Amino acid sequence: MIELPNTTTGQTTSSLQMPVARAMRGAVSRRGFIAGAAAAAVLAACGSDGASESGAVSPDGSVAGGPPTPGAAGGDGTWTLVQRFPQDVQTPGRIRMPVSLSTDGAQLIQDGPETLTARITDIEGTPIGEPVTAVRRDVAPGPYYDFRADIDTAGIYYLIVDDGPSQGAAFQVMEAGTVAVPGPGDALPTFDTPTVDDARGVAPICTRAPEPCPFHETTLGEALASGRQVVYLVGTPAFCQTGSCAPALESMIDIVGDFDDAFTFVHAEVYTDNTATVPAPAVAAAGLTYEPALFITDTDGTVVERLDAVWDTSELVEVLEAARV
Repeated sequence: MIELPNTTTGQTTSSLQMPVARAMRGAVSRRGFIAGAAAAAVLAACGSDGASESGAVSPDGSVAGGPPTPGAAGGDGTWTLVQRFPQDVQTPGRIRMPVSLSTDGAQLIQDGPETLTARITDIEGTPIGEPVTAVRRDVAPGPYYDFRADIDTAGIYYLIVDDGPSQGAAFQVMEAGTVAVPGPGDALPTFDTPTVDDARGVAPICTRAPEPCPFHETTLGEALASGRQVVYLVGTPAFCQTGSCAPALESMIDIVGDFDDAFTFVHAEVYTDNTATVPAPAVAAAGLTYEPALFITDTDGTVVERLDAVWDTSELVEVLEAARV
């Protein structure tokens, strides 16, 4: 089992994701489930241009040992790319790749540049498409840059940030039809999520404090059957290992008034109770091994956009405006 630093606490966390079958059986501890969420914040590569290759991801997915060598960025001269998206849920098409910058002490850098530019290469180092640019988006527990690129073929690729680690951060694009989590073009599976009238064995139905969120008045199944577009969040504000679930939920609350004419908003918790040991049925229903996840559908219930692991209010507004029929 590979142990890598948690980017928020500096402690080690497993980078292995929980198999979907285990989640469906519910036979998994909180730590076992959160391993999947923590995989969205694995230290993918270390160092900087001109630095040693310690910490760089090799084509076989291994990570070289040793401390990074100081470079030319990151305040004190040392920074790391932090990959904040899960590895096994991307399929050919438009790929979203949020990354953060971290110090070699595993602390997210709060004052990075306003924009970063990167290129995508295949496993042989051949560039894919044109360079892509991402703006810094500020959200707890640390800013991120949401790179997006069109990748048409499954395989292993590298995200190489200008002035960053020379080998970049490796990521995988899976074959279409092999990913359990529904993505753009897939039907969002109907599911009766817990509501204020019927908790369906989940207590509490929302761990937001001090008050639960307002997205538990209707089930996901009812929302999908309504003929309206749906915004569906699976995440747990109280027990999220990466610290990004609460900001994700707050972003929905912040913007709901601007979009509730077109969308029905639904939230589902990750665990059945406050012991945070048994995944709630919403986890298996969406095939999730990470959190949070946000699904946006058209009026027929087909997913048109999915946000994984981290996003802020500004990005949510952008994708909802683009998705609104």
